[in-house]
Amino acid sequence: MAMKTSNDRFSDRVTKELDNPFMRSAVSNAQDRFQTRRLQQTLELGDWEEWRSHGEEIRKHVLENLDYYLYQLSENIAKRGGHVFFAQTAQEATAYIQGIAKKKNAAKIVKSKSMVTEEINLNAALEELGCEVIETDLGEYILQVADHEPPSHIVAPALHKNKEQIRDVFKEKQGYAQSEKPEELALYVRDKLRDEYLTADIGITGCNFAIAESGSITLVTNEGNADLVTALPKTQVTVMGMERIVPTFEEMEVLVSLLTRSAVGQKLTSYITTLTGIKEEGDSDGPEEFHLVIVDNGRSAILGGEFQPILQCIRCAACVNACPVYRHVGGHTYGSIYSGPVGVVLSPLLGGYDDFKELPYASTLCGACTDACPVKIPLHQLIHRHRQVIVENEGKAPVSEKLLMKAFGLGASSPTLYKMATKMAAPAMSPFTKDHTITKGPGPLKAWTEARDFPAPNKNSFRDWMKHRTKGDEES
Repeated sequence: MAMKTSNDRFSDRVTKELDNPFMRSAVSNAQDRFQTRRLQQTLELGDWEEWRSHGEEIRKHVLENLDYYLYQLSENIAKRGGHVFFAQTAQEATAYIQGIAKKKNAAKIVKSKSMVTEEINLNAALEELGCEVIETDLGEYILQVADHEPPSHIVAPALHKNKEQIRDVFKEKQGYAQSEKPEELALYVRDKLRDEYLTADIGITGCNFAIAESGSITLVTNEGNADLVTALPKTQVTVMGMERIVPTFEEMEVLVSLLTRSAVGQKLTSYITTLTGIKEEGDSDGPEEFHLVIVDNGRSAILGGEFQPILQCIRCAACVNACPVYRHVGGHTYGSIYSGPVGVVLSPLLGGYDDFKELPYASTLCGACTDACPVKIPLHQLIHRHRQVIVENEGKAPVSEKLLMKAFGLGASSPTLYKMATKMAAPAMSPFTKDHTITKGPGPLKAWTEARDFPAPNKNSFRDWMKHRTKGDEES
């Protein structure tokens, strides 16, 4: 799955998802549940704003000294027998991992959930070699079986499917014959995956945080699948975005506390796993060969610029869970594996405005995302800045919008034209007006009037009303 998940027009994706009542209900319920749990945990922790400020401080410090910590991390991994590869592009990253698979004659690869491997389209690259790639996270496994569907949520990728739909997917694709009970579905997948871990040639994971001082990799999970992916195959590959790094274990503990509370409303997830190096003499399990692939893929271009704060992101999806737009349109509308406010900011930076220029407009700029972010990324401000760049620097505003703004600027700058326009507005819109509401607006106004009450302009301007009111007061 590549970063861009759909070639459909943005407006078509919006219409499709707005007509999906189950998805909208599932997203609303999940947002309410995640938000309630998050607030409970932050209140219990106490001094939440101080925790957020500390998290922001850590992430800013790392980004300002990223070269130092990346060097320290790579040196410490090498000391413990690991291999580090810096991939400037997605193609370099996938080519390196393909090389490992060829060298190992890998037939089967097991993976734990990883957004960056989705971003670089790793599965498809490995399948080109004839490798069988198996997602082991329950949600990702469901989507893989269901014709490789893209994730609709950063943390809960199969959020848009209900238990009956999941049962039907397993029945159609794998001959599943049990009920839609979640316990039975989960047990079925557990049994299916058990042999896959034992027979896999390579295990691939993402990385929540890499610890520079020790060369360690931290994984935050709730299912335990990542532990099996790293413990059983003889070769392990970890893929991480270049910014996902912390100086020491102390900072890792702070960010994990913020991550688990913000993502799913838990003090800690079921498994917080830290892995350091290859299997040593006396160890009962672990890989005999370890590779860390550090992915740039456009991140270095963000460093030092006005959008650098987005690299503070710890992928908790708190912004997604707070977003009123995501609540109505779901994750697939964004056309990117990164959905919600974080996707609105990050996708155009990594994927370009040509593919994602509509996303910055998929926001109310209400600031709920910024308030929810545990590391204080000013998301709504970055979204607004994207809009400015699209219009002023990139020149990618729609032609109709350019013409309307030019006409408005011309009319608003001339008192005579402005007065004439206010007098003409009401009669000009009268063919489209019913009960003081525009019901079928012409041209660009059509989309505005199909799904909302759009008030028709008054016959009298505010200036005329004030003049009449003042005159009446004087006469009385």
